[in-house]
Amino acid sequence: MDASIKHPLFQFEFCPRCGAKGFVGVNEKAKKCTTCGFVYYFNPSAAVACFIKDRADNFLVVKRSKDPAKGTLDLPGGFSDMYETAEESARREVKEETGLDILSLVYLFSLPNIYPYSGFDVHTVDMFFLCEVDSFDVAVAGDDAAEIVIVPKEKLDPEAFGLTSIRQAVRMICADPSCRV
Repeated sequence: MDASIKHPLFQFEFCPRCGAKGFVGVNEKAKKCTTCGFVYYFNPSAAVACFIKDRADNFLVVKRSKDPAKGTLDLPGGFSDMYETAEESARREVKEETGLDILSLVYLFSLPNIYPYSGFDVHTVDMFFLCEVDSFDVAVAGDDAAEIVIVPKEKLDPEAFGLTSIRQAVRMICADPSCRV
């Protein structure tokens, strides 16, 4: 790990198990309690993002209503909940942000990401899905989506997307003619 990058747990001083101060880094992935010996491995959170297309091959994207990247384009998605599969997360997030029910869902690829949230960098593994719906007629912006935007694939502009992994995924989709999307 680059010495200039702080351990993701640098803000954590107290053991989450016993509460003692003395929670020290043991390597680039973990901290250990000097009192009870508990070792906590810092692993990424699971998140999903969905390329949603209709039968006419148009894509539904959303404008973000909140920071980070408020006002920029985004793919519907978010963090997976505990006890939820990635597929369940994708279906739930699409429903919450657009009101749409997915007809089909296909896993595409994953990307590592750092999502800034409330002054803390949340390391994530973003799993991208291709979702199909009949139409966007009943789509309504909800949850943290401010607006629904319908875009033909050839008009997708990666630079209009504000989050790093989403921008990278849109670039990949736009650049790969053999992509399933």
